[in-house]
Order: sequence, then structure tokens, then C-alpha cells
Amino acid sequence: MRAVSCRHGRVEAVRAVDLDIDAGQRVALTGTNGSGKTTLLRAVLGLHRGADGRILVGGRGTDSAAQWAWRRRVCAWIPQKPAVGRFPLLARELLASSGALGEAADAARTLGVGPLTGRPLHTLSGGQLQRMYLARAVGCVAAGAGVLLADEPTAALDFAGQEEAADLLLSLKVTVVVVTHDRALADRSDRVLEMAAGRLREVR
Repeated sequence: MRAVSCRHGRVEAVRAVDLDIDAGQRVALTGTNGSGKTTLLRAVLGLHRGADGRILVGGRGTDSAAQWAWRRRVCAWIPQKPAVGRFPLLARELLASSGALGEAADAARTLGVGPLTGRPLHTLSGGQLQRMYLARAVGCVAAGAGVLLADEPTAALDFAGQEEAADLLLSLKVTVVVVTHDRALADRSDRVLEMAAGRLREVR
């Protein structure tokens, strides 16, 4: 990232962020609510329109539709508030959208939600839905994603579930950038960054 800034209307949510992350690093992004963490991750995926600066993934930019399509394939994404969709999407269909249903279904079983894959997403609890999105991310990695961006992936889980999810996330052989308030997850990461009022600093 070079001079990355993001706005919400007149409010500058991210201010002139410069950041290099090596392949395979596990980075925890911490900070208070509203400090710009989620906006920064969404900018990587092109989900935040009011973004300036330069973001390269694997040395590649996003100057064309084909490059954007590549970016979205190579970056797996776990949103902060997983969506159930406007239609009665089945959990199995969510897992299949990863591109590697078998691996995603295996991860769902590991996370204890394997028997729920035939249910519509809107019938799952918050914790169950979070686990399904975690399992989908595993499928994305199996399908070729080399980067995992995760926004509060353990927030809806109990303590045991948080540990289980952290084990799964950190076992993946990809670059991981995770927004988290989970101190244990941050402690297990290679680097810890903190955002405050849109500015980024390295903690360790």
C-alpha cells in the first residue's frame, strides 16, 4: 500500500497509509471501532469506492476489469457481518461459491457445522454463520487464493470457538490480514498493527 486514503463523504476514514506485507505473513490489525480498519480491508478488494493511492497484491494493480477479477480470486474475504443474502441460499451453496466445495465442507465439519450445510443461511445462529464463512474461506484458499482478509472472524464465537477458529486461520499457508479485538489471536500473529483516527502504526 502506498499513500492509501479512504473517505466516507467528507470524513477521511483512512489517512495516507503506507504498508508492506510479505507473502505468508500473519498480520493482526487492531484499534477501536471506527478507526478505519474495515475500510482499509475493503479498499484492497475494491469494495470502498472513495479510495485513493496504490494497492498492489502479488505485485499486481487493478488498472483493468481483468485485474480486478484476478484480485477477487486471489483474496479470500471473511466479512465482519456475514450476509445471509436476499434469497434462501443454502449453507452448501455458500461453501460451493468458494470454488472448492470438498475442502470447504471438510472445514465446516472441523468447525462443527458440517451437519448444517443443507440449511438456509438465515436459519443459522450468528456463530454458526461465522463458522460457515470461515469454512468458505478455507475453500477459497484451496481454490487458489493466496491472501486471506478477515474482519473480526471470531467475534460471534465463544472462547472455545475463538481458539478453534484462530487455529484454523493461522494454519493456512497464505498471507493473513485479520482485523481483531481478540488479544490471543493478535499475540499469535507475526505482526500487530494499530489504527487510530485513520492512521496506521506498527505495534510489534
